[in-house]
Amino acid sequence: MKVPPQTPDIEQAVIGAMMLDRDAVTTAIDILTPDAFYKHEHKCIYEAIVQLFAENSGIDILTVSEKLKKMGTLDQVGGLVGLTEITGTVGSSAHVEHHARIISQKYIQRELIRIGEETARDGYDDSLDVFDLLDKTENSLFQVAQQNLKREVKNLSTLSIKAQQELEAIMKGDKAVGLPSGYDDLDKITHGWQKSDLIIIAGRPAMGKTAFALSVAKNVALQNNAVAIFSLEMSDIQLAKRLVSQQAKVEGDKMRSGNLTADEVARISQANNVLSEANILIDDTPALGIFELRAKCRRLKMKHDIQLILVDYLQLMTTSGNQQSREQEISTISRSLKAIAKEINVPVIALSQLSRKVEDRSDKKPLLSDLRESGAIEQDADIVMFLYRPEYYKITEDADGNSVLGVAKVLIAKHRNGNTGEVNLRFINEFARFENFSEQPFQEERDEWADYK
Repeated sequence: MKVPPQTPDIEQAVIGAMMLDRDAVTTAIDILTPDAFYKHEHKCIYEAIVQLFAENSGIDILTVSEKLKKMGTLDQVGGLVGLTEITGTVGSSAHVEHHARIISQKYIQRELIRIGEETARDGYDDSLDVFDLLDKTENSLFQVAQQNLKREVKNLSTLSIKAQQELEAIMKGDKAVGLPSGYDDLDKITHGWQKSDLIIIAGRPAMGKTAFALSVAKNVALQNNAVAIFSLEMSDIQLAKRLVSQQAKVEGDKMRSGNLTADEVARISQANNVLSEANILIDDTPALGIFELRAKCRRLKMKHDIQLILVDYLQLMTTSGNQQSREQEISTISRSLKAIAKEINVPVIALSQLSRKVEDRSDKKPLLSDLRESGAIEQDADIVMFLYRPEYYKITEDADGNSVLGVAKVLIAKHRNGNTGEVNLRFINEFARFENFSEQPFQEERDEWADYK
């Protein structure tokens, strides 16, 4: 029988060093967890030391002995005599970091063996769903990797300056707490996209859901954040062309035909330069399954540290299980998307279709009850917002007689941690581009170009 990877002597050296030198405690705690120790008595001692450290108490043989007595584990470690023997074998704490990393490596080896054995055992069980098993295994490996990622250490002076700047910006009302969407009025309500939130952007066809989501993804990515886009409807090159069209303010039809002016060619070149700085990762796998999505998100988090996930769109996803109805399948997908947001700890934006009930109303405004195929979407989401363009329905004025031509409304119907409300954006149909309502209308901008020339 093979013996699990272990280093009892090094474990003893680290424990002994921690009881002799407080600096060794701070070094080891940053690397090790109690489970990293193979021997039970070493784990017990380590837990006692960590508790003393958290209480800001002195750490030596006597205080550790007293803490172990209170925890009821002193006899398990050999009493005071056992603690004395451990410290007696330690000559110096100089190499505690190196020793702690060896213990951590042995722990990772044991975890990999455990996961492999569990996977092998479950692999022979025909009653288990193979995709559930795959998800379980990948999740276990992801957790091991996440627990042992090296965190970058930053100087407090740098962080305090940044914190002060963010606080001042928030107090002025011009900075989102989470990831900024790029739309000021929207960020004032949502305070940006928050970690672990599931955000649903819903609307009827032709409302501009994909265009809006791409704009948000681009705005987040240009703030030095990696963004993952999973497109189940459009190809990666189609999305890339739409982003260029938006950024360059050149019609998509003209880009497809190649019938471009010299000015438009220059704007496209400039747009490509800007977009080359955006860390956007696009996956256009058709009929993507929820388990496959979960696995890909984990990998992208580990490899690229993605900060935002975008799924276009929810109703095109599939599950591996035998669901009784499409509504139940959508419910499973919705719950899984929320689970991914929590597990990866990033906001997940999912686009969703609405039912045709919207068309039966005179004002065509969507309601939460219009979410297509499942009420679970509303339940799982932290934010539900609808895109609504009155002009599409030949509505030219609002109830107060104000023109709504070129206006896109973002209706925030649910906000678990904040206010609901309505935000006006400017929509330029020829570029499928959304802008802040306060920005200069494109026609005026174009007229200025003509006058300048």
